[in-house]
Amino acid sequence: MLWVQRFKTAQQNVLNRIVSPCNAASPGQCHIAHRALLGAAKRSGALRFNSTAAESSTAKVTGVTRDDGVFKTWKPITPGVRHKRMASRQHLHKGKPVRALTVAKRRTGGRNHHGRITCRHRGGGAKRRIRLVDFKRRDGGPQEVVRLEYDPGRTAHIALIRHLETGKLSYILAPAQLKPGMIVQSFIQQSEQIDREARLKQQQQEQHAEEEEIVGESVSQPLTEGVEEEEPNAQASGDGKKLWQPSNMNRSVTIAPGNCLPLKMIPAGTLIHNIGLHKGEKGRLARAAGTYAQLLYTSNKGCAQIKLMSGEVRRVPVDVCATIGTVSNPNHKHESLGKAGARRLRGWRPSVRGVAMNKKDHPHGGGRGKSKSKHHPVSPWGKPAKGGKTRLKPNPMVIRPRSRS
Repeated sequence: MLWVQRFKTAQQNVLNRIVSPCNAASPGQCHIAHRALLGAAKRSGALRFNSTAAESSTAKVTGVTRDDGVFKTWKPITPGVRHKRMASRQHLHKGKPVRALTVAKRRTGGRNHHGRITCRHRGGGAKRRIRLVDFKRRDGGPQEVVRLEYDPGRTAHIALIRHLETGKLSYILAPAQLKPGMIVQSFIQQSEQIDREARLKQQQQEQHAEEEEIVGESVSQPLTEGVEEEEPNAQASGDGKKLWQPSNMNRSVTIAPGNCLPLKMIPAGTLIHNIGLHKGEKGRLARAAGTYAQLLYTSNKGCAQIKLMSGEVRRVPVDVCATIGTVSNPNHKHESLGKAGARRLRGWRPSVRGVAMNKKDHPHGGGRGKSKSKHHPVSPWGKPAKGGKTRLKPNPMVIRPRSRS
């Protein structure tokens, strides 16, 4: 770059000025000249060109911030930004969201319709608009990714997609590998339509078989003339009836990031997110930033097995929706807000320790000084707070629970 060449030239000129006085001077005078010229060079900035200057060609550096594409850091001009570190948002859209795909967020401050606090540590915060994210992915057909956007209501990023046939706009959770211009598809409706056709075909075959049995009983002759030819996708069951099976769609379905499919169409071992719990409902599992689940087992009917990031292995129906890939913004877990005020702007109020309360306000309260007592940590209502079991009945869908160490 031109400015780099100019900087190198200025640096060389300063070095030449430092060396030239020492050619015809005593050692003491040479040392004094060196110190004077080095101080002038540092004040002018000619000797500040180092490895960080080379890195600035790829990192975006402004007055007090530095964004290297991974994290955004601040120059410590105040104590609040000394340790502040946020995930980079260079690749996100800088403008406002689509107004029709947002609604106003009305805050309650953690209070119910009686005005009593039912959710502690909530209140205040900046004004927000809720982005209406499509977790069901019911619209089939190719959809183009228009841009990636920041969503203040969740830790992950969202993607604005446009249907290539209808032009409909919608928001979806952005996978980690998704970029503007890519094409994503949803095969949920297509899979449900094939299932309906299969059930209808099976009902017609069963009804036709019952009619043939009635005709065979009334007319005493062998049923060798009215036998139908077997269909290429038909299979015989144990009792001799033919069951119509749909063709394998995996041959025509692309397992690419952002595509939404039922679990029975996804090969085992694939990383997925936005997983539903019931057929026809929206995705509920693995929606936070950087999260994913691994599909361990699936089949054409029944339940599939998935492994969550917590280590829990559980069963879910094979007809539920799931999106290929991992959720975007994996560096969110390394962010540091830097000060308490940033937490207040996000709608969170301070949390008071139980040992700092009175005995009537918390089980940990009371006593002389910082008294912890010999009891295990509990909530204000006496429930175990650290690792204790609070579920009365185990979840029958959980095969292996997460570790609670």
